[in-house]
This record gives sequence, structure tokens and C-alpha cells, in this order.
Amino acid sequence: MDTQAARKAMVDSQVRVNDVTNRALLAAMLQVPRESFCQPDRAYSAYNEIEVPAANDRSLMLARDLSKLLMVAEPTAGETALVMSGGYAAGVLSAMGLNVTLQDSSADALAVVHSVLDADGVVCRQAPLDAPADSGYDLIVSEAAVPGRMERWLDALAPGGRLAVVERQGPVGRAVLYVRGRDGFSRAEMFNAAPPLLAELTPSPHSHFRGSAAVPVCEKT
Repeated sequence: MDTQAARKAMVDSQVRVNDVTNRALLAAMLQVPRESFCQPDRAYSAYNEIEVPAANDRSLMLARDLSKLLMVAEPTAGETALVMSGGYAAGVLSAMGLNVTLQDSSADALAVVHSVLDADGVVCRQAPLDAPADSGYDLIVSEAAVPGRMERWLDALAPGGRLAVVERQGPVGRAVLYVRGRDGFSRAEMFNAAPPLLAELTPSPHSHFRGSAAVPVCEKT
């Protein structure tokens, strides 16, 4: 497979046509090898308009939806970003010049993307997804859907920081953008999307999204 041609076809047919105009984002999606972030036996489908399996119950977000989500989040080179599950998003943000940390509770999911992200200087951490391991981020995103407002994710934002995520409680969710202001958070709904909701983020009657200590898997400074 000519992956360079496949990336160009994906960007032209799935991204640009959905009014994604951020040049740095488009350049990153033309550069980052999407096939490196899914299971090797599914690499052939990495550029199709589907949610490609990555590892366990993880999958790559549709390129269309991820590009729209990142465009409204307005990532800027030099910012610190946290990706809560989503190696491909971490790779794209790194290619845009952000300082990126990928957090995931799944060792298998991290193993799939470790080598390519380590080469790009992305920090990988194994930790539960209900709470970020650190704080002070300019941007937090996720390729997986969440069941609602993630308070601990919001608490990890720096002043002026943004959280871009899909909130989903039924067949279709809504992409939302939170911005941390001086007196609280603004919230704007953007578009419909339906990425998978991770089982560990589904609230139980006794769960209040309380996290636990993080265990570093791979770090590069």
C-alpha cells in the first residue's frame, strides 16, 4: 500500500471536505503514519472511513471527527497537551509542535504506539482514565467518548486551557469544547459524533470518577 498516497486521499476526501482549514493540522495529518497506531493486521484499513481497532477496546477516531475536534480546540505549537486514550491524536498534536503526554490505562494500547510516539518525544503514561496524572495542561483531548462532564479532566486544565471531547450517553454523542476562564468553564457544543465509549469511563452507582496513582510506562524528556 502506498501510505503517502492513502494519507493524501484521506485528508482530501474525509478532512478538507468537512471544512477543516487549519494548515498546521492538515500538514500533520498528511505527515503522521496513521497505520502505525492500530493493530498491525488492520493497517490496511487505517485510512478507510471507519473506526479502526487499535488494541483491546480502543480504536482510532474517524479522521473526519478528530480533525474537526482538533480544529475547534485550536492547538498551538509550544503548548502542553494531554491525550486521554488516543495514540493517533497524540502523534498529530506532536507533529503540530505541542508538548504531548498520552495517558491510557491499557498496557496493550500503549505497547502498540510506544515506539512511534517515543521517537517523537511524546511522554506515555499508564494510569486510569478517570483522572489525569498531572495538571496545568493547555489542551486535553480524547479519541474515545466520555459519558458526560469530566470534572477531574477539567480540573487539570491551566487557566485558558481547553478540553475537546465527545460526550455520549446514547447512539450519538456531541463534540463539546470547554474553556477554563477566571470564574469557571464555558461550554460549547460543536457537532455530532459517535466514537466508542470506554467501559472504564461508564459510571457505576458507586463511582464518582475518582482516579488512582499513575504508573509511568515510558517517558522521554
